[in-house]
Order: sequence, then C-alpha cells, then structure tokens
Amino acid sequence: MIECVKCGQVDAIKRAGFVRGKQRFYCRHCSYHFVVAEPTPAKPVKRQATIMDIARQLGISPSTVSRALLNRYGINERTRAEILRVAQELDYQPNLLAQSLSNSETHTIGVIIPDIERPFFASVVSGIQQVASASGYRVMVCQSNESHQMEVANVQALVASRVDGLLICHSTETTLFDHIRLPHRKGLPIVHFDRICDNIDTSKVVQDDFGGGAAIAGHLHQQGCRQLAVFAGPPDLLISKRRLEGFLSTLADQGIAADGVRVVHSHFKPDEALYTLREWLQSPAPPDGIFCVHYGNAIDMMLDLKQRGVRIPEEIAIAGFGEDRLAAVIEPGLTTIHQHPFQIGRQAALLFLNQIMAPESFVPATHQVKGELIVRQSTLRRV
Repeated sequence: MIECVKCGQVDAIKRAGFVRGKQRFYCRHCSYHFVVAEPTPAKPVKRQATIMDIARQLGISPSTVSRALLNRYGINERTRAEILRVAQELDYQPNLLAQSLSNSETHTIGVIIPDIERPFFASVVSGIQQVASASGYRVMVCQSNESHQMEVANVQALVASRVDGLLICHSTETTLFDHIRLPHRKGLPIVHFDRICDNIDTSKVVQDDFGGGAAIAGHLHQQGCRQLAVFAGPPDLLISKRRLEGFLSTLADQGIAADGVRVVHSHFKPDEALYTLREWLQSPAPPDGIFCVHYGNAIDMMLDLKQRGVRIPEEIAIAGFGEDRLAAVIEPGLTTIHQHPFQIGRQAALLFLNQIMAPESFVPATHQVKGELIVRQSTLRRV
C-alpha cells in the first residue's frame, strides 16, 4: 500500500508512469507526483569467522573442522587441506579464550614492567620474547608506569585473560603484594625479575646490586674521591637498598663511615635529582664524587654540572648504575654498571618454562646476573 509522501493519503494514489526507471505515483487528493525511495540495504555486519562458518561452507560437521584445525588424527588429508583452504579464505582466527576454557592453556605469558620507554626494560622484554617464541609462547606486555594501582590492574587483567604465567618487575610505589599472593596461591606460575618481592616464594632473576654498588664505591675511592654522595631510590625499594649497602660497605672497608656519606632518597625523577644537586653544591663542602643508583639521574646531574661550568671529573666525578647508549655518547662518557638486561629477560623466561614443564617437581630458584663495571671519562681523575 502506497502512501502519499506529502499528505499521507492512501486511497487517492494511482500510478503515473516511470521516471528514470522508477515507478512514479500521483496523489489525486493533493495533486502531487512522487517516487517512492527504495530502502537502503543494511550493510552486512562484519564479524570474525567461526568454525561454524567453515563447516557450513563445506557441508561438514563443526567437530570435523575443529579436529582438522587442531591437527587431530582421523581426518582425511584431502578434507584437512580443504578445511585449511577455506579457513584461510575466511581469515579464520582461533578463539584463544575458548581454547583456554577447554584445555586450561593459552600459551601466553603475561609480562608487567614499570616503563616500556626505558631501554633496560625494552631489552628485558626482548630476552623474554626470544625464549618464549622459541618455545611456542606469545608474550603480552603491560606497563605500570611506576604506579602501584596500575600494576594491580595489570595483574588482574592478565589473570582474567588466562595467561599461563606472569613475569613481573614491580613499580617503585609497590610495597604491598596481595595482588601477587592470590594468583600465586592459586598455582599461577610467577617469576619476579629486577625489582622483586622477597616475601613470596617465587622464582626470581636478580642483579648483583650489592656487588655493583661495591664496585662503584671502590672505583671512586681509587680515583681519590673522599667527599662522597649517593642519590638513591625509594627507601623501601630493594634494588636501591642493596646498591646503597654495597656502596657503603666498601667505603667502610676503606675507613669511610656511613655517616660521612651524604645519601638522598628519591623516586628517580629528574627534578628531584637537580634539586638535590643544587643543595649539595651550595653546602660548605660539596661532594667530589657522586653515585646515582639510576644512571638516568647521573646524566641529569652531568648536564646540569656542565651548564654550571663544573669540571667533570676534575671537580666532581660521577657514576651511575645501568647502561644505556646515551651513557657512552655523552661528553664525558658516564661510568656505569652494565646490567645485561637481555640476559635477565632470557633467564626469567627459562625459569617460567622450568616451572610450567615440571610443576610437580618444581622448586623456586633465584638466578643472579652479575653486572659489569664500565669505566669512562666521568670518573677518571688520573690521580
């Protein structure tokens, strides 16, 4: 039943020829000619192809398609080849979550790091990826951005995604670890690396933070530095504590008491480093040697010292913990401890695989990666 598009009448409509191939109508009630617009066909909704779509196209059962895609036995090779061909045509992607519900495995490792932009963590992830890929695992990476709240949310999201294991380096804000205890208690394999939690019985990959701090202290003392200062991390951050302990222990062996070393704790922020440096320079006896627990803060201080016209290392020698390309190209080059982050990532992934492959006989292990002192011009005073 045709309705006039102008007056809405139905009984007064009659056909009135064609216009451009379309039927035209005339309303005797309002003397109006019109053409009825054709409805716009609805666009097909794009969706992910399923096993049902493949089965429907080939006229076979979904169970046959499923067995072929999973490479199970009992499928004719010609049938398997045809199923794979249609799957490729339809751009079929397996539903990983559905597979995980059936076999309790996703072959995915969750990795949480504090900051993806830092070269150290990028290298760690690269090491993890190398081992994981060779073993048939995918890697899902999240960053906490040094936030405890974000770290907790990342753990919850990865666990909800049914990862087979969790590799984590904690944020500087993290002092409570209940978000790790719960999945650990439920049997999820967890490996800590770099910034670890000593209160949970997990496998761990740690650096020789104590030894690295000790090596820096010994080198600065050998270069004649006696008024020493340390720009450390948060007081509760384990890696910072151990680097500081190694530094102070070696100085004690050289007759320099801990109370004779200026120590400032921070969250590694550049403005904190520059404020502290100004305070030290304005003191009656400025330091002649500075150790930064994070190499980035050492570079921040070096740039500020150069702007002030302070000679490095003649007036102030400076060293940092952690290697980066910038440490080598800055002038003068920065003395650092190379942490070998790629190796840290590899070892973390290997510890996960050890646990996943033999859960009954698994015993948590701690692997230590030794750092390497790289001496550059920022500390060579030629005494």
